[in-house]
Amino acid sequence: MASASLFKSSPVLDKSDWLKGQSLRQPSASVARRNAVAPSALTIRAGSYADELIKTAKTVASPGRGILAMDESNATCGKRLASIGLENTEANRQAYRTLLVSAPGLGNYVSGAILFEETLYQSTVDGKKMVDVLIEQNIVPGIKVDKGLVPLAGSNDESWCQGLDGLASRTAAYYQQGARFAKWRTVVSIPNGPSALAVKEAAWGLARYAAISQDNGLVPIVEPEILLDGEHGIDRTFEVAQKVWAEVFFYLAENNVMFEGILLKPSMVTPGAECKERATPEQVADYTLKLLQRRIPPAVPGIMASIINEQFLSGGQSEVEATLNLNAMNQSPNPWHVSFSYARALQNTCLKTWGGRPENVKAAQDALLIRAKANSLAQLGKYTGEGESEESKQGMFVKGYTY
Repeated sequence: MASASLFKSSPVLDKSDWLKGQSLRQPSASVARRNAVAPSALTIRAGSYADELIKTAKTVASPGRGILAMDESNATCGKRLASIGLENTEANRQAYRTLLVSAPGLGNYVSGAILFEETLYQSTVDGKKMVDVLIEQNIVPGIKVDKGLVPLAGSNDESWCQGLDGLASRTAAYYQQGARFAKWRTVVSIPNGPSALAVKEAAWGLARYAAISQDNGLVPIVEPEILLDGEHGIDRTFEVAQKVWAEVFFYLAENNVMFEGILLKPSMVTPGAECKERATPEQVADYTLKLLQRRIPPAVPGIMASIINEQFLSGGQSEVEATLNLNAMNQSPNPWHVSFSYARALQNTCLKTWGGRPENVKAAQDALLIRAKANSLAQLGKYTGEGESEESKQGMFVKGYTY
């Protein structure tokens, strides 16, 4: 377990940071514009929240910790529950989310938790606000703010992410509820091109979301996900990822987004899910770090890498392989904090261990903590893979599934 001194040395938010200003009126966009410096090529603007945004980003990107992604929509959460024979009811969703946020000592390894809107406003089975339980564990609450993918007219059967309408008022409300960072997921498909239109739409949408989030006090996680599907090799993934990230940072700059107050969630660079040629953790790390070094400014405080699954005979990248890939990425110094933002790679064994039975809660929480600690060690470059269970070595990839 990481020492307490490790976390004391990092800039962190205490509970007063979440409570501060929650009863105050949110400054309007027009006031922010009147107080802004005259626009120039170098202008960045994050309103009155600039210092807080930087502090939040550094807290989430603190040594030995990463993000627990538990922002599955109710429909997706239902699929997870169905896999263990449970109905998709609010009570079952509440029970599972309570299990996750209340795991003792989770904050030693997890610095942020991405929540679905229902969870942000939800209480645990014991009647405590989920947000308060996270804050007590020194875990920053985050919130998924996009409204999902829809077909992109004029493209090659590609998608765009909706949700900009009303985003300013929603992010202001989420801040009042205790959220301090946001997530917006858009996707790019390699088998379908990707078309120039789809890449530009993804980059522009992310940039507008990031600017709006910062204006309302939320650190935006910027996530253009390169989809898993395809038979392409790792070099093709690398080529597309370079193009996408170049476009993303161009439009982030155009929208005056403050780079010190964002976090990134890039997909690890791997072959397509149907590619027969398997990449080693060292190859994945080499390609992914090369991408980051070529495209990501060092001003960005944290890279919270998401799991990209490869379809092998085992059914996909396992929890252990995801951790090994992260560990390989931390074998040499980086200008950023390179960590994890995992959903199934933290929850898979935990969910199966729980099985919906109250008597299994402690065992399920222990399974979650094992995975969280393993990834904490990987963030520090100290993970060995010794003593892992067979369950954690099983592949997780399901084609078309959202991770």
